[in-house]
Amino acid sequence: MNRKTLTAIGISAMAFALAPVPPISVQAKAAEAPAKLRWGTGILRQSDGFYGSPQGLQVADAVLRYQSAEGGWPKNLDLTVDPGTPENLAKLVEGKANTIDNGGTTMPIRYLARVNAAHADPRYRAAVERGLDYLFAAQYPNGGWPQFFPLLKGYYSNVTFNDDAMVHVLELLLDVAHGQKEFAFVDTKRRTAAAVAVRKGLDVILRTQLKVDGKLAGWCAQYDPQTLNPAWARKYEPPSISGGETVGIVRFLMKFDATPEIAAAIDGAVQWLDKAAVQNVRVEDFTNADGQPDRRVIADKGAPRIWARFYELETSRPIFLGRDSAFHYTFGEIERERRTGYGYYGNWAEKLIAQDYPAWKARKRKR
Repeated sequence: MNRKTLTAIGISAMAFALAPVPPISVQAKAAEAPAKLRWGTGILRQSDGFYGSPQGLQVADAVLRYQSAEGGWPKNLDLTVDPGTPENLAKLVEGKANTIDNGGTTMPIRYLARVNAAHADPRYRAAVERGLDYLFAAQYPNGGWPQFFPLLKGYYSNVTFNDDAMVHVLELLLDVAHGQKEFAFVDTKRRTAAAVAVRKGLDVILRTQLKVDGKLAGWCAQYDPQTLNPAWARKYEPPSISGGETVGIVRFLMKFDATPEIAAAIDGAVQWLDKAAVQNVRVEDFTNADGQPDRRVIADKGAPRIWARFYELETSRPIFLGRDSAFHYTFGEIERERRTGYGYYGNWAEKLIAQDYPAWKARKRKR
């Protein structure tokens, strides 16, 4: 698809690429990969030669086995391991559904596309195409994606920004629309469909940005697919403004030409994040009086600023919920199991505010 076609549907032809990969020692790679390679984000950070290597092809053949009849993949399985018999495959995927959560579907598509670029095989190409068709089918008319498709009851059907799930889909489809690198083989029809899907996804992002005191702020991690109102996910994930997911959404918006609407969304979100930063405290792990691992927030005047995962919709005040779904304003009030088992604080926005946003502003001024 050429620049004119992309521009016609509102997508900049600005290239999107994965972060540079540090040089990898060939000798070290050969010695370590067979023992350490597992399915995860690292699978997309291998040396270029890996994807056409016997081991890379072996992994690709295993990934093919896990693709569902609908074209998607499940999450939380080691796709580097060939399931062996059909009976064993059925056991491994039992109770697991197609998803965009935790890299489900998007990572297998990216991996197979890279292998196909290094070692063209119609099986890999067909699997990528089926995966893309699955993503097109899963998109709601409003532009959002559910966490699982075919749809499941409950919060699984919400429009899902949680853990950057929808952003990962949009980044993938933007690469497809641009014909980037390993997706150069994708046909014009699918590249056009990808561009349209990105346009719709961008629209729903702009529609769902929340306001506090009349000013644009951040985003909720999930929205009702019908009303696009902030929605509950798990019992400790309430309708709120997310200090984590907002960062990934802003970075995605920065990939586009700074139209007045997009620029306002970015400026508003970054200004909200800057004000929402939690100052002069740090989170530390410790052993409590019962000898159990625990986590607490303590005062520390020199600590780097951090952000809460959840902020109250009306006030932007940090909130904390345990499995009882009760709202608390103090981290220590929730149960130990959740304190140690979930990321209620993080440094998610620091690089965005300190580096990415100024760089985006500079690029914007030059245009």
